[in-house]
Amino acid sequence: MGRIAECFERLKSEHRKAFVSYVMAGDPDFDGSLALMQGLPDAGVDIIELGVPFTDPMADGSTIQLAGQRALAGGQTLEKTLEMVRLFRARNTHTPIVLMGYYNPIYSRGVDRFLDDAREAGIDGLIVVDLPPEEDEELCLPAMAKGIDFIRLATPTTDDERLPVVLRNTGGFVYYVSITGITGAAAPEPDDVAPEVARIKTKTDLPVIVGFGIRTPEAAEAIAAIADGCVVGSAIVAEQAQGKPVEEVLSFVRGLAEGAHRA
Repeated sequence: MGRIAECFERLKSEHRKAFVSYVMAGDPDFDGSLALMQGLPDAGVDIIELGVPFTDPMADGSTIQLAGQRALAGGQTLEKTLEMVRLFRARNTHTPIVLMGYYNPIYSRGVDRFLDDAREAGIDGLIVVDLPPEEDEELCLPAMAKGIDFIRLATPTTDDERLPVVLRNTGGFVYYVSITGITGAAAPEPDDVAPEVARIKTKTDLPVIVGFGIRTPEAAEAIAAIADGCVVGSAIVAEQAQGKPVEEVLSFVRGLAEGAHRA
């Protein structure tokens, strides 16, 4: 059993929901983002989603786009992101890490080399938003063969005909995008999200985690209550963008985690 599955088994035994946090590798710089990443588990984060900066992040809103630009300007690369994971693993061997990004940097590195390096560094899952299920042979199936979960996104427009295609080779958990659009958009409404989560859960035994638009402990609690957990990204990145000290950002994260864990 991999780290992601072990995490959900543990949370299930504790009757708790998962709190997943997104941070951008290299924002505001390598050392600062590493320090934040290293502090996330003690702040209550169950799974870390680590963004790889990319020049054309089509699924991301302005907050994460700007974070990626800051990281790229500071020299962050895919290789440096993997090095961050290695340094994190030197202190923490149990918290799952999901790498979130786009296919171009992986393709440029070479899929086989990337997967070997990712596995060696300690990556447990991948979210690559610009590779649809029709292209599973490109990365999804090779990742599965290496023991790395390939996590798919379902959205409000994923109808009953499309859903089985999305779920076919999904591993780890299903990431339900609660609103149509880009990251950091409007807040999700639990009454709208609940039936969609229930619909997905009739088609898969995987946990369903809900993200996009969650900014407060109260929202984290409300959304986690109707799913297996929630993801917060843009709200955390926005705290960093204000230049706040790492401990202050972690305090904000801790409040969100406590909200999700109350659900």
